[in-house]
Amino acid sequence: MKIAFVGKGGSGKTTLSSLFIRHLGAARLPVLAIDADINQHLGVALGLSEEHAAGIPSLGAHLDLIKDHLRGDNPRIRSAEEMVKTTPPGRGSRLLRLDEDNPVYDACRRPVGSCCDSTRIMATGPFQEGDLGVACYHSKVGAVELLLNHLVDDAGEYVVVDMTAGSDAFASGLFTRFDMTFLVAEPTRKGVSVYRQYRDYARDWDISLAVVGNKVQGPDDLEFLREHVGSDLLTWTGQSEFVREVEKGRTPEFDRLEPDNRAALERMREAVDATYERRDWARYTEQMVEFHVKNAHSWANSRTGVDLTHQVDPDFVLGPAALAGRG
Repeated sequence: MKIAFVGKGGSGKTTLSSLFIRHLGAARLPVLAIDADINQHLGVALGLSEEHAAGIPSLGAHLDLIKDHLRGDNPRIRSAEEMVKTTPPGRGSRLLRLDEDNPVYDACRRPVGSCCDSTRIMATGPFQEGDLGVACYHSKVGAVELLLNHLVDDAGEYVVVDMTAGSDAFASGLFTRFDMTFLVAEPTRKGVSVYRQYRDYARDWDISLAVVGNKVQGPDDLEFLREHVGSDLLTWTGQSEFVREVEKGRTPEFDRLEPDNRAALERMREAVDATYERRDWARYTEQMVEFHVKNAHSWANSRTGVDLTHQVDPDFVLGPAALAGRG
């Protein structure tokens, strides 16, 4: 199951995503956490030291390896240089499973540690000084889009992506790669403004969107969220001494998280698991192809000098059945 956490800056998006990852990890479920925020804080939120979090290899620095591995012997993709972030898999491509060994995972995936033995983490890498004025942060998350386009995940497996703040995720097809998008909203006017943007953008793309209220301090806060979010409000979390301890650099045991907040995380997990019954691999493949063709015509053909629409394999559908033919 693929899950995105989004929200305005300061809403608690990274905190909530780290708590959700810990909740899954405490149940010893396989989890791949991906830090795709421009501010790379997910590793520290999961209990890694600043040094260890900074040492997580950058996906962007291994983009050539990722492309070369994923293209496999797909005859429609002649070289890694002709792959872009939206390139879809086809027959001959190497597909990924969450719990496997491969060169991409070896290079880029790292264990989180004692808090979550079954959890691994990847990171896009921070925006460097050399990127200023010459690069867009969406170039950093292109590796994430490629990985999710080639991943065949199953029920009971979780990929949790901490996205960049605001509505920037809609600048690429990445927002369609998730079974569930959790929008973290504070009970303020600014807190719900990003929700309205996501709701309107997601309406035409079959996006499962659920709002998680954060920093809810009482009935008035809850009523505010219900007024502005309506039935999209799935659950909410309140003030947390556990989170305060973590933010001070301490490492409390996860069972010290308040029962009400644990119950909210379990409600989120239940909502994610329920989406598996609605999963449509054909629609998922159709969406990635649609965004690839759109990107090919708008910029990628001119950049690569070839017509990248020919990379689309019209008879290929991503999913468990495609695994039998992977390289």
